Amino acid sequence: MKKVYAVVLTYNRKDLLKRSLDAIFTQTRSCDGVIVIDNASSDGTESMLMQADYPGLQLYVLSHNIGASGGFNAGFRMAFQQGADFIWMMDDDVIAAPDALAQLLEADELLESNSTERAFLLSTAFTESGLITNAPSVDTRRNRIDYESWPLTLEHGVLPVRRATFVSILVPRATLEEYGLPIASMFIWGEDTEFTLRVTAKVPGYIVGKSKVEHLRQENGAISIMAETNPARLKYHRHYFRNEIFVARKYSRNRRLIISIFKQLVLMVRLLRMHQPQKARIVLQGLSESWRFNPGIESASSPIEDLGVTVRSPTSYFEPTEVEHKDFALDSLPLKSEELFDPLIDQRPGPILV
Repeated sequence: MKKVYAVVLTYNRKDLLKRSLDAIFTQTRSCDGVIVIDNASSDGTESMLMQADYPGLQLYVLSHNIGASGGFNAGFRMAFQQGADFIWMMDDDVIAAPDALAQLLEADELLESNSTERAFLLSTAFTESGLITNAPSVDTRRNRIDYESWPLTLEHGVLPVRRATFVSILVPRATLEEYGLPIASMFIWGEDTEFTLRVTAKVPGYIVGKSKVEHLRQENGAISIMAETNPARLKYHRHYFRNEIFVARKYSRNRRLIISIFKQLVLMVRLLRMHQPQKARIVLQGLSESWRFNPGIESASSPIEDLGVTVRSPTSYFEPTEVEHKDFALDSLPLKSEELFDPLIDQRPGPILV
């Protein structure tokens, strides 16, 4: 049986993290390993985990916050180097239905039986009230008679996609071996877009209709520099503008790149007219940085020290137990949750589109 490791990235959201882990540890198909990457939280996350009953949980505490991009990079790296055949990646505000993982694996087996290559499998994400969120981009590549191929797998409840987020994504080991890790230096916003576009260069990923998760707090509206009121967070918006241009340069035609640049210039003018020069400077900073931003791709087998971060692993607090793989039901149960506070990671101003 293939080894599946769940990886959860967290930063100062211990209450959300607990709910996410509770869902992971009650999956109908148990994980072979569960890893938490703590991005240098200061809210008592580590203490909460020490007191919780999560058998075999591995906690890695980073010496400083390296952003969502660095945290996902570290998480994929850790699971890969422990021999995972699949890595089930998510943020700490993702609450998986009891059979979410089982449905992803069943879809993978179905595609395998049909000799269908796939870069990843993706859960269908909903808000607390049942609205679709984090919708990926459908793969519209054409077949040899020049028709789009995406309806081919509809009868199985799966759909080929390209751009996606790290909201319950199941990545095979072979994908990381061939394409490497998310780009840590992107820091925040857009690393999932870049990664999923990169790994679907030859074959698509697939969204699985029966694999369901809740992504909390998504109905609060998109985060934008226009509406930003937190001075501590304001500086991070430069990463979004830089990363948007970087991804457009790498994966888009010139028309899309020109549109992205034009939108940022228009935004700067609007901010200046609104007498917000500091925000205008941040947009300009991101735009300026984008032209010399050209990071390389790291191998999944490269040492964690390459991230420029030290890692503390207080795993002796947890007693590993034998993993039992249970039979699973095909129908997901409805999920209920309440709105909770937004911290730094995964406050995304919408997907970076190309």
